[in-house]
Amino acid sequence: MTNAASVLVVDDDETFRTRLVRAFASREYDAQGARDGEEAIALARKESPEYAVVDLRMPGMSGLDVVRELKAIDAMTNIVVLTGYGSIATALEAVRLGATHYLTKPADVDDILAAFDRASRLPTEPAVVAHNVPTLARAEWEHINRVLTDCGGNITQAARLLGLHRRSLQRKLSKYPNSR
Repeated sequence: MTNAASVLVVDDDETFRTRLVRAFASREYDAQGARDGEEAIALARKESPEYAVVDLRMPGMSGLDVVRELKAIDAMTNIVVLTGYGSIATALEAVRLGATHYLTKPADVDDILAAFDRASRLPTEPAVVAHNVPTLARAEWEHINRVLTDCGGNITQAARLLGLHRRSLQRKLSKYPNSR
């Protein structure tokens, strides 16, 4: 057993989930990942996490269902909901069900830790977590890549969804922005 705070990352995107688990582990959290709601609930029943990061849209159980179940298992679990498709209605529903915060993707571990920190402070206390905001070019590049992944790598379909010409999208993809 370890004294590190435990965090459960629930996301069907294996690359994103693995990246977050590694980032939490590098910050000395006891981190584990789950690919869907059912796996997350099974892990939480074995040992309830102190923190959870839950993707809103997954096959099977939705992120809102996962929030509801995690809170039923342990009301003290601090939950941040992530989504690439944010709306005010789902944000309100997530918070109503017990989520601490609601973030839109792309979000990194610093964004999530800042959200957890805000939940633990009194409303009048200033933020203590310094965190770097990604550049607009980086956020755009990550969004484009998320849409491209959702399209199974189909450049033409992704360009249509993004409202870009296919060649313009290819040019944007060839330019990797600075990491911050």
